[in-house]
Amino acid sequence: MLINCVVYEDGSKLADIPVSRIGEYLSLPRCFVWVALNDASQEELLELQQAFDLHPLAVEDAQNGHQRPKVEEYGDSLFVVLHLLDADADAPRTAMEVGELDVFVGRNYVVSVRNRSSHGFVEVRERCQREPELLRNGPGFVLYALMDAVVDRYFPAIDAFDVELEGIEERIFTQGGARENIQGLYGLKQRLTVLKHAVAPLLEGANKLHGGRVPQLCVGTQEYFRDVLDHLNRINGSIDAMRDTIGIAIQANLSMVTIADGEVTKRLAAWAAIFAVCTAFVGIWGMNFEQMPELKWRYGYAMALGLIVSICGYLYYRFRRAGWV
Repeated sequence: MLINCVVYEDGSKLADIPVSRIGEYLSLPRCFVWVALNDASQEELLELQQAFDLHPLAVEDAQNGHQRPKVEEYGDSLFVVLHLLDADADAPRTAMEVGELDVFVGRNYVVSVRNRSSHGFVEVRERCQREPELLRNGPGFVLYALMDAVVDRYFPAIDAFDVELEGIEERIFTQGGARENIQGLYGLKQRLTVLKHAVAPLLEGANKLHGGRVPQLCVGTQEYFRDVLDHLNRINGSIDAMRDTIGIAIQANLSMVTIADGEVTKRLAAWAAIFAVCTAFVGIWGMNFEQMPELKWRYGYAMALGLIVSICGYLYYRFRRAGWV
């Protein structure tokens, strides 16, 4: 679905145009066309391929979707893939939906194709139009603005994960929550891995736009891509730190389970020892031999019960002091 098709000249919006008139403006000096689509059909991509002479391999990637984040050069044009992560910040346990933003950038055009995501980029277009002095840098600045918006959306997810992890850490030493804690930790680790797959490959791509042989499209905007790279490094560092913390938390949780099992084992062993004494004495007096002194003694039964109760009580006292019962 076509969202916008706008012509910009010298940093200012010139006109909204239909796709059929794109060719009229591509040859104008200091002009570029920005086309935005959502869940584009194959026919729409083919029409734009013909209008902008997009590389067929890049178009094929956009049609297939589910690409790894990357920055690829095709002659004097760029093809950039970004992952869009849609998660409810108020419900961090909700599974993350992974969308995709494919961006074709050339000397006089930008084509952004959003797939499987409900969160648009209206604010990016508004930001660019509020800063005409920066928009004069052309498609390179638009690419930066799109990448910056996508990367900035990762920060709320990191903050939500951090809050969730702190909550689980507080519950680790609470009895009875071991299973829930393990489920929460592994669920959080899975969502962090999704975010890691969105950030780590993009680090290499963003570095291409900042240092070394910078593509001609990005000349003049390197410092802006350096800012994106800095944000990606911060997010990547936070992900690695949280994954390490999750590993430690899992080990601590398992240790608490082992300790709890040990406490149960000690209690069972203590009660088993107490009842073993009862069983031993009862077994002795239950052998039914004819010559047993206690059988004909008037107080023999009471003495036997008293002896059993006394020894069991003494054992209970000692186990109680040792913390076993």
